[in-house]
Formats: sequence, C-alpha cells, structure tokens
Amino acid sequence: MHVGNARYLKLEDLPEKIPVFPLTGALLLPGGQLPLNIFEPRYLAMFDAAMSGDRLIGMVQPAMGEHEGEEGTNPALSHIGCVGRITSFGETGDGRYITSLSGICRFRLIEEMGDGHPFRIFKISPFLSDLTDDDEGSVDRGALLRVFRAYLDANKLEADWDSVERAGNRTLVNSLSMMSPFGPAEKQALLEAPDLKSRAETLIAITEILLARGFGEIETTRLQ
Repeated sequence: MHVGNARYLKLEDLPEKIPVFPLTGALLLPGGQLPLNIFEPRYLAMFDAAMSGDRLIGMVQPAMGEHEGEEGTNPALSHIGCVGRITSFGETGDGRYITSLSGICRFRLIEEMGDGHPFRIFKISPFLSDLTDDDEGSVDRGALLRVFRAYLDANKLEADWDSVERAGNRTLVNSLSMMSPFGPAEKQALLEAPDLKSRAETLIAITEILLARGFGEIETTRLQ
C-alpha cells in the first residue's frame, strides 16, 4: 500500500499503538480519502502529535448507541476501525485544521493505553491483507453499477461516468461505500466486510433496501 510519501507493506511498517479519533458516521477505507475539519482541543493536540511523528491516525466509530461527548468522556468504541495517514494539512487562521486522511488498512482494537494524553491511544492489530491488492476480478461490477445508477436516478444525482468506468474495482467499491448516505450501522458493516467482494455485495444489498423504501428529495449534486 503506497500512501502519500510512505509505503506500508508489512506489519513492521505500522506502529503497535496509534491515537484514535472516534467519529460517528465517518467511514475510512483502504485507499480512500476522508476530509476532516478539526476544532476540538483534544483532537487538535492529536493531530499536532501525529504531524510531529508518523502522521497516522486511527478512525473508529463509537459503539452503536454510544456518542462522543464532552471533553474527558470516553464512549465505548466499535472494535474495528481504519488507519489513515495525514496526506493534506492546513490551518484556517481561526484555530481549526482542515486535513485529509488517506486510508491504509483496517485494524482491531486490542487495548487502550493510558499515556497521559488528552486523546485516546490504543494498541491495535492491523488487517495485513489490506496492504496487498484485492482481487479486482471478484466483484460483480455490473450489478454494482446498476444499483449505483438506480440510486442516482432516484435522487436526481449525476456522476462523472468516464471516471467511474476508468476506476478499478477496489477504488470503485471503497469510494462508493465512503460517499454513501448510510447510517453508522451500515457504514460499520461495510468497514467490517471481510473482503472486497463481500463489501460490494453488502453495498448492493443496503442500497437496494433503501431504494425499495424510497429516498427523500436530495439536491442535485455532481459526484466526482
């Protein structure tokens, strides 16, 4: 996995512990890009520490029914998240950071480490299979594109079909999963899918269910 200026090919390329950013509804997948607007003091400190070190942050959702509360409160977390490398970083002038994380690999939380920081740090077990290329031919690309087109049509959305057609299966599946308007439970299911084929099948199934229920009106947007 080549992310930014770094390569992650084996277990030794990843740290044993990382700072963890709990965020409901946020989905980062290997190879994906997640923009973030950072303003809380503890997360500003987290990104300061990451930028002075290996630039790695663990994105994870609070466990279902849990919420990230005021500073100092620590909700239970979902067991699986995704390691991201800070590949874009900017200061706004009003105390915020505008950043982007590039997904490297998923991880399983092992143990929280009490390191005295204002943010949470966990020992993790990376999913090493994410560091290699998925089987591009295993995805039913035709079914995925059909349900994607149906979703666009139902919601009066447009897409850059030239870019969609050029995208490899891994890029297509993970990008559609990340931009999907699903809730936290559905996004966690997409994250935890064991492989690319299973993630594509989960994405198709969830989208078909939502289409059957009917979407509300959404402003016309162009997906890039």
